[in-house]
Amino acid sequence: MAHVVVMGAGIGGMPAAYELRSLLPKEHQVTVVNATDFFQFTPSNPWVAVGWRDRESITLPIAPLLERKGIAFVGKPVAAIDPAANRLTMEGGQTLDYDYLVITTGPKLSFDEVPGAGPHGGHTHSVCTVGHAEMFWQDYQKFLEAPGPIVVGAMPGASCFGPAYEFAFILDADLRKRKLRHKVPMTFVTAEPYIGHLGLGGVGDSKSMLESELRGHDIKWITNAKTTKVEAGKLFTTQLDDHGQVYKEHEVAFKLAMMLPAFKGVDPVAAVADMCNPRGFVLIDEHQRSKKYRNIFSAGVCVAIPPVEVTPVASGAPKTGYMIETMVTAIAHNIADELAGKPATAKGTWNAICLADMGDTGAAFVALPQIPPRNVNWFKKGKWVHYAKIAFEKYFIRKMKTGNTDPVYEKYVLKALGIVRLTDHR
Repeated sequence: MAHVVVMGAGIGGMPAAYELRSLLPKEHQVTVVNATDFFQFTPSNPWVAVGWRDRESITLPIAPLLERKGIAFVGKPVAAIDPAANRLTMEGGQTLDYDYLVITTGPKLSFDEVPGAGPHGGHTHSVCTVGHAEMFWQDYQKFLEAPGPIVVGAMPGASCFGPAYEFAFILDADLRKRKLRHKVPMTFVTAEPYIGHLGLGGVGDSKSMLESELRGHDIKWITNAKTTKVEAGKLFTTQLDDHGQVYKEHEVAFKLAMMLPAFKGVDPVAAVADMCNPRGFVLIDEHQRSKKYRNIFSAGVCVAIPPVEVTPVASGAPKTGYMIETMVTAIAHNIADELAGKPATAKGTWNAICLADMGDTGAAFVALPQIPPRNVNWFKKGKWVHYAKIAFEKYFIRKMKTGNTDPVYEKYVLKALGIVRLTDHR
């Protein structure tokens, strides 16, 4: 009998647990360990930040959902991983032995890399967690009584740029609905070398389309922005040119700011130095397996992916939701195959698919594969994306409630777009 432990219960961890349970014979045990006792649908956090959703609508209690499927749950943070002993130690000293470990923790939010950043003691907000989104909503309600300038964007080293654009347009739409937009100058400050780079070297016509959208919504922008510090009401950023030389220094005034941070590996994962790169992301092979430890697999934002290209200000490649699902499916098949005495051959397709809501319309991109040259490379805008994002939220939360690992949406809709989860799996 094997014990498979999934560390992290987010968009990667919950589906990983469900898929493992459906693929593995009953005698094998699956346990999920998570720092909190609830699942949060992270892509909806921008809506929470402007009061379009609340915590209850995008979170689920984990234990009853997993227990219904015969999956054990430990709701405690992991303090340490001991790969030599195949053991996790929780905060409080409890230990958990594993035969296979699947690391799907998501990232550590590295606010401390920019002095004065972050919602805990700093001057900028984030929409990376539901708690952070709620903090923005609290400040936003006060802001609406006496509006002023807003800054939205992404810090140096960030890799997840889509939600920054999404949030800028959602704020714009909300302020227009409230007839307050004319009182709120908006600036988009990003580490990307150009608008629409998205950490992917651009997708389709993303540069001209997103520039046009920002211009049409009266949002100014600063690219190649190396934000150095934040003070109360003021963001300091050095704009570089394409050669990495200083082009201009900016002091951007704000009354409210949301700047996505750079990511790192979470502390207990990053502490296993021979398993990770210098930023604490897990080094994996094409089958999602740790390059150092054969019984450790990893998926999602916590894995190491090289940047698509070197940029003047450091930026990373995003790990989008559907790409994470392909990684998770590959891991589940590989562990099931190994336990059945077969070689692990499954690989995630690593396709980048993003639906970004813009309040009353939306933008979608598909990059197959993520790293160029690509077979499919398009960026489109339309009302259908706004509705597709709402449908995806409902579909994914339902998927987490039911534990369904392969619903109709994925089987038929994505297949019609030529998008599949696995390659090279017999």
